[in-house]
Amino acid sequence: QVPLVESGGGLVQAGGSLRLSCTASGRTFNTYLMGWFRQAPGKEREFVARIRWTDSNTYYADSVKGRFTISRDYARNTMYLQMNSLKPEDTAVYYCAASNTAAPGNIDYWGQGTQVTVSS
Repeated sequence: QVPLVESGGGLVQAGGSLRLSCTASGRTFNTYLMGWFRQAPGKEREFVARIRWTDSNTYYADSVKGRFTISRDYARNTMYLQMNSLKPEDTAVYYCAASNTAAPGNIDYWGQGTQVTVSS
């Protein structure tokens, strides 16, 4: 098992910043990708960003490109999501996820989620 524990959510005004963290404990040497998803009330869960664990290659959803930055600390088994220029539409529960393969859409582990609320 690779429990994923998120932290860093909270309430922020529009235009502000937050940094989310996701720490993976347990066996992490099989991790291929880690990423962030979010789910707003009444909406489906959507992809936000992902990072390839071996070489830090990144990919973002168009809605967050240029505002959010995903990164990882290999030694600490921790992934981060720096969120700048936040908008009310970024309000959601943010989940971190991990995959042991490159198979499209494959998620092996989910975190418990952390709430991000952006006020206008």
